[in-house]
Amino acid sequence: MRRLVPFLLLLAALLLAPPPSRAAAPVVTIAYQDMWNPFRVAMAGRALEKATGWTIRWRHFDSGADVIRALASGDVQIGEAGSSPIAAAVSQGVPLKLVWILENIGDAEALAVRNGAGISAPRDLAGKRIATPFVSTSHFHLLFALQQFGFAPGAVRVLNMQPAAIAAAWARGDIDGAFVWDPVLSRLKRDGHVLITSGLLSSWGKATFDGMVVSRAFAADHADFVAALVRVLAEADARYRQDKARWTADSPEVAAIAKITGGAPADIPAGLALYGFPPPAEQASSRWLGGGAEGGAARALLYTARFLKEQGRITDVLPDYAAVVDPAFAQKLMAAPDRRP
Repeated sequence: MRRLVPFLLLLAALLLAPPPSRAAAPVVTIAYQDMWNPFRVAMAGRALEKATGWTIRWRHFDSGADVIRALASGDVQIGEAGSSPIAAAVSQGVPLKLVWILENIGDAEALAVRNGAGISAPRDLAGKRIATPFVSTSHFHLLFALQQFGFAPGAVRVLNMQPAAIAAAWARGDIDGAFVWDPVLSRLKRDGHVLITSGLLSSWGKATFDGMVVSRAFAADHADFVAALVRVLAEADARYRQDKARWTADSPEVAAIAKITGGAPADIPAGLALYGFPPPAEQASSRWLGGGAEGGAARALLYTARFLKEQGRITDVLPDYAAVVDPAFAQKLMAAPDRRP
């Protein structure tokens, strides 16, 4: 019995001891908006969490300008923003890297005007109340369109409203039109019509896009995570491109997008079709992230910054924007053909 007592005491100590502590999973905060894209399906399925083992805090923002402010403050490390807020941010010294083109915006953003507002041609915009989120790609294209139409500053009443506020103001009859994106754009089309799209304005020399941007410090310290993020993005886009006909209003993919963005499932398939989702080869090429200062994304940021300075929205323009655009992660995908999305 004397021999048994020490053994029992040892056994009791082992049973009562707290379990060994496990290292907490690293945490990252990622900002997203309401744009319709295949990445929403990956978000719903926790694809990035599964690929990395990280804890991800997803934070919703109404516009790219809000996302940029959160990135600049350090509240988020990664976020979705349009080319206009990206250009404005880096022109003012915010240390960011553009690592992926989420969407070639094309016709997915547009100026919709209310039926009965007396607007059937651009000249009819004079004196009208047109809303858009300031410093967004829609704002940039609205200002560019008004310039092309020959309007002097102030000839059209341009109002700064976030998408949700635009929908409410439209419902009240407080505005005559809005330049915005889905899901709000689809709501406006129900009792309005499109006057001009970003796709047409892009063909006039001022292209826009939505991109995934990462703080420079985070990209340097956690390159493996950023690489995994880019792979998840590429795989999500590939699934859509390969089987887009199956993404119908009653499909689980569209249901996932609707749940995250608040859009109507019936509107989403047509809205998705208005965007372009470049594959890795195109992302890495000079069409978008590659090509240095002459690459598509760098040139779009430069032209956008120049226009924003002309409009008094920013004070400085960089000589070029190649340092902001990082094709390395897309190129890494291309270097692994056996795993290429």
